[in-house]
Amino acid sequence: MGLSSKHTPRTPTYLLPCVIALSFFSLTALLLYKVDNVASRTGTVVGHNLEPTPWHVFPTKPFDEETRQSKAYKIIQCSYLTCRYADSGGIEGRESLSSAAGDAKQPNCPDFFRAIRKDLEPWKRTKISKGHLKEAQKYAAFRVVIIGGKMFVDWYYACVQSRAMFTVWSLLQLLRRYPGLVPDVDLMFDCMDKPSINKTEHISMPLPLFRYCTTKEHFDIPFPDWSFWGWPEINIRPWQEEFPDIKQGSQAVSWKNKKPLAYWKGNPDVLSPVRTELLNCNDSRQWGAEILRQDWGAAARSGFKESKLSKQCNHRYKIYAEGYAWSVSLKYILSCGSVALIISPQYEDFFTRGLVPNRNFLPVKPQDLCPSIKRAVDWGNKHTREAAALGKRGQDYMESLNIDRIYDYMFHLISEYSKLLDFKPTAPSSSLEVCSESVLCFADEKQREFLSRSATTPSQTPPCNLQPA
Repeated sequence: MGLSSKHTPRTPTYLLPCVIALSFFSLTALLLYKVDNVASRTGTVVGHNLEPTPWHVFPTKPFDEETRQSKAYKIIQCSYLTCRYADSGGIEGRESLSSAAGDAKQPNCPDFFRAIRKDLEPWKRTKISKGHLKEAQKYAAFRVVIIGGKMFVDWYYACVQSRAMFTVWSLLQLLRRYPGLVPDVDLMFDCMDKPSINKTEHISMPLPLFRYCTTKEHFDIPFPDWSFWGWPEINIRPWQEEFPDIKQGSQAVSWKNKKPLAYWKGNPDVLSPVRTELLNCNDSRQWGAEILRQDWGAAARSGFKESKLSKQCNHRYKIYAEGYAWSVSLKYILSCGSVALIISPQYEDFFTRGLVPNRNFLPVKPQDLCPSIKRAVDWGNKHTREAAALGKRGQDYMESLNIDRIYDYMFHLISEYSKLLDFKPTAPSSSLEVCSESVLCFADEKQREFLSRSATTPSQTPPCNLQPA
C-alpha cells in the first residue's frame, strides 16, 4: 500500500531558499565541471591542451592571462559555437567565378607547377587509401578534411608558435578565394621543419604527408609555408605587404653604392653545421663577407627596429644558409635584388624548384665555404652589370610569385591530390569545423591583426591552367 500525500515529508518553508541555493550551486558546479572537462579534451588551432610534437619539443602555450573557467568557455565558444553562426557566404563569388571561367582563357601556370605531379607520382598507381592516411597520422600534427567547401581539422599535436593557426588560415582563405572549386579532400599535415617520410624506410608504402619542405630522399609533399600570411612572433608581415616593401627598400641605394660584400644575418645556434662554419667567414678583407648573429630576444625588445627586412638590402650579395632544416628566409633574400649566394641546399620548398643556378642565384660550395663566397664576390665586383642583372632576375622571380600564384599552387596541389584518393572524404568524429571566424576568435590581438591583413576575397578569375605532365 502506497503512501498518501499527507504522509510525504515536506521541506520546511524556512529551508527552501537554502535548498534552492544549494541546487543552483550544484547545477553550476556540474556545468562548470562539464564545460571544463570538454575543453580539456578539445584540441585547438592555438595548441592549448595539446602536447608539443614529440619530434620537436617546445614549451606549451597556456592562457596565462585567463582563469581556468574563462579559458574553458573560450575554447567551447571558439571551437563549437562560432562557425555555427558564421556567414557561409561564397555564393556570389562562386557565380562570378563561374561566369569568368566561361568568358576568359586563363594563362598557363608557371613551369615550376609541374613539380606538383612529380611530388604526387608515388601514389599515381596505388592511389591513396585510408590505410595510407592512418599510417601518415603517426607523423602528422593535424588532419584537414574539406567537404562541400567546409573545413574540419583533427588535432594531434601542438605546433611551434602560430604555425598551425596561419597554415589553417591559408587553407580557409583558399576556400574563400575559389568558392565552390576546391574539391573534397582528406590530408595529413606536419608543421615542423624537417621531412620525415624517408624514401628508403617507406619505399614499400609511401606515406602522403604535407609540410613546408622536402628533399629528394623524402616523400613529404611541400606546401606554401605559414609566413606568406604573416609571422607575428618576429613581426614579418603578409607576403603581399612584405615583398613590395623589400623591393622598395632595395632601391634606396643604387647598385654602385651598395656594399661590395656578402651579407648574412641569422641564428647560427640551430644545430646547423653550415651556419656554424659560416661564422668563420666574417672577414670583409679576407673573405669579402659580413656575418652577423641575430638575437631574436633583443630584436623583440627593440620592436624589431633593426630587423626590418626592407633595410637589409644594402649589400650587393646576400647569403642563404639552411638552419635546422629549410628556412623561410630564402624568399626574403631573393626579394632584395642582391645576388643571392645559396649554399648548396639540401631542402626545397614549393617554389625553389623554379630557381636556376647562375641565372637567379649563384651556388656556393659548403666544402669550400669561405673561398667560394670570396670567388663569387670577386666575380660580381669585376662584372657589376652582369651581377646586378642576376640579382634583378632573382627579385623578378619572387615578384612573379605573387599571392595569386600561391593560391593557384595550393589549389592545383590539393585538386591533383584529391584525384588520388580512393575513398570519399568524411569528417572524423573527433574533428571540429574550423572557419575564419573561429581562428580569429582564438587569435590574440597581434595575430588577429596579421590574419585580417592577409584575408582574401573571392577571385574574379579562375586559377591558372596547370599544364600537362
